[in-house]
Amino acid sequence: MNQKGDIMASMVTANLLTRADLDALPDDGLRHELIDGHFVMTPAPGTAHQTIAIQLASQLNQALRGSGLKVLTAPFDVVLGSHVVEPDIVVAPKANFTAQDLPVPPLLVVEILSPTTQHLDRGRKREIYAEAGVPHYWIVDPDEPAITIYELNAAARTDRSSYLEVAHAACDDSLDVEQPVALRITPAELRDD
Repeated sequence: MNQKGDIMASMVTANLLTRADLDALPDDGLRHELIDGHFVMTPAPGTAHQTIAIQLASQLNQALRGSGLKVLTAPFDVVLGSHVVEPDIVVAPKANFTAQDLPVPPLLVVEILSPTTQHLDRGRKREIYAEAGVPHYWIVDPDEPAITIYELNAAARTDRSSYLEVAHAACDDSLDVEQPVALRITPAELRDD
């Protein structure tokens, strides 16, 4: 087995891993995350996924101009306690970013569903974001297309454990979002069909 294969095999079979273990992996263009002490690797996203990420990040960037907030797309590490995740889109104050990661919870996380990640995006990663106190979480379904807007439950501001769905739009329906940025989103316009 080559060195890369040895590293990958040892990472997958180790009990609990750390950020140092994750940082030791070679840069291979894949997403490497650390969730609950376990290494999670997902393939590079497809064209439709990337098109939506670029379109939405561009809209967010335009709306946030001059606000002191920054928009970044994956791959970029977000460190939430012992977890290291790579959301599709992240928004946070510019001052909170370092050269290699975002070491504090962002204001907004956007995940674009794909067959290989939707169980994590709707499940454990959503829980991690809530537990870390990320106030805004959006999920984009590229197939429908649709976007669902979640806000941290008011009760969760104490126990940080859940989100409430506050808005949903599909296809040609438009959705006006006020927090953390004023923006009108039409899911069908995010695709390049």
